Amino acid sequence: MNNYKIYRKKILIPVIAVLALAIGCNKKLDQQPQSQLSDSNFWKTSSDLAQAANYLYTFLNGLSTDDPSGFPTPLQDNYSDKSFGDRSVGFGDGSSVAPATWAEWSNYYKAIRAANNIIEKSGQVSGTAAEINRYVGEARFFRAMSYFELVKRFGDVPFINRTLTQSDELLYAPRTPRQTVVDSIFADLDFAAANCPQPDALPASEYGRITRAAALSYKSRVGLFEGTWDKFRGIGTAQSNLTIAKAAANTVITESKHKLYTAEGANSYFYEFQYDGGASGNPIQAVVGAQKNHNYASNKENILVRLYGQNQANNIASHSFGRTYLDQARIAPTRNMIDLYLYKDGLPNGKSAFDSTDEQTSTLTEFRNRDPRLEMSVHNSTMITPSVGGLIQYIPGTTYRSRKYWIVSDWTANVSYINFNILRFAEVLLNYAEATYEIEGAISDADLNLTINALRNRATGGDVSKLPLLTNAFVSANGLDLRTEIRRERSVELAFEGHAYWDLLRWKTAETALPTAILGRKYFTSENPGGVTPNLENGYVLLEAAGFRTFSPDRDYLWALPTRELALNPNLEQNPNW
Repeated sequence: MNNYKIYRKKILIPVIAVLALAIGCNKKLDQQPQSQLSDSNFWKTSSDLAQAANYLYTFLNGLSTDDPSGFPTPLQDNYSDKSFGDRSVGFGDGSSVAPATWAEWSNYYKAIRAANNIIEKSGQVSGTAAEINRYVGEARFFRAMSYFELVKRFGDVPFINRTLTQSDELLYAPRTPRQTVVDSIFADLDFAAANCPQPDALPASEYGRITRAAALSYKSRVGLFEGTWDKFRGIGTAQSNLTIAKAAANTVITESKHKLYTAEGANSYFYEFQYDGGASGNPIQAVVGAQKNHNYASNKENILVRLYGQNQANNIASHSFGRTYLDQARIAPTRNMIDLYLYKDGLPNGKSAFDSTDEQTSTLTEFRNRDPRLEMSVHNSTMITPSVGGLIQYIPGTTYRSRKYWIVSDWTANVSYINFNILRFAEVLLNYAEATYEIEGAISDADLNLTINALRNRATGGDVSKLPLLTNAFVSANGLDLRTEIRRERSVELAFEGHAYWDLLRWKTAETALPTAILGRKYFTSENPGGVTPNLENGYVLLEAAGFRTFSPDRDYLWALPTRELALNPNLEQNPNW
């Protein structure tokens, strides 16, 4: 099936029990589907399973929605201290209350029912075992993904592993222990890994579908989250979950189906989030919807993407992320994020000889002598636009501007088809490094070279004068903490990709990171002649004062269950202190 038709095809799918899945709570799980076709005349062949599975891909959120409730999107970083802007809920500022409904709750259970339906109907279709199991594997992948999103928000949740009838006792299921749900996630991902094709066996026309590598990579994400969640709360399953994370990441690494994107040399990190072309061709992306480097043949870093299409003629969906979000600073990097980037000697603020924070003379000087990923992730003076054939004037503002997925030609057209990277190989390397350290309390230089130093070499083109490699000797000689540096590397490499808030939760550091003032750029009156001076703190733009930011450790690490669910199901109990 043509990959650019995956989402369009869903409109034509006569998936009886799939198209009527708009459930908001367990009570609604018994609703009958509305369709002109019945089960008896649809579920016939493995091709029907493939069409039904297409629906599941619509749950992959990306860059096109104001609702950040789906699988990780850049806007979810706004819940953290690393970016600031739109927040659909009051995380960080203490304004959260137990809601009547959560889109997250209803959407994930909607996906779970769709997946359960496909799994059940697979027993009545014709086709080879391999064909049938492949699409069952896709369904089980999305069921795993949905349960993980529920668990990391709500903790224990009702576990529903079948479609429900009006009299099913599971309509009033209590909350299932977290680790039991997590074990089911691992089992689903193992099935998907065993039955979905490797990316190099996937036809180019099916790029974007679930692969063995995607299942294993996601398993490493789940294992790392749950392992560190357990470790920093003294829960006994920490080591087993971390071991699962490390093993899954190691399998992806050793099977060698994916690797870092390096086609643009030292600029490859920047072009990982751009269309094809890059520095080796025409650096000005003048053609909206040009063929992306986001396909397996030319870019093996991307493991799972949210597809948008190629252009208006071959359109799955489109978005205006560059203009709507980045240009308007609705996901704006904060001072906390900027301070994470090392200097060219590999040392942080306060330790580096290149730290000129106190002598900053403009909003551009802080980009000097830094990890190259800073200017590849945050706008400085090198913005490119085809409209003037070169550089546009740098205009300092009160906030930083994220640069990932900022494509100037798409900004001009106010429409973009760039894919969103849901899983990429860089994360797998980081998962392996962190799991190794948390299991052993140490990590060898060989493993650092395999993981973190591979990322640094990609960012510098192998030039250690731009950023030295991380070694145990370097950490010891400079009084650094290895865990801090591993976490720093993750925050920098995956900046503005939807991981920051969730990392704070699993590390149990949200209670110290979130109740702090959120600052923007250092403010210079000379750069804003005649303008209104914003609120400042120590010379930096104050985006949100500390007094407006609270985090209760005995409450806020888990979200409140929707109160409507509690009313409908008396066997559900609310999370503590909500």
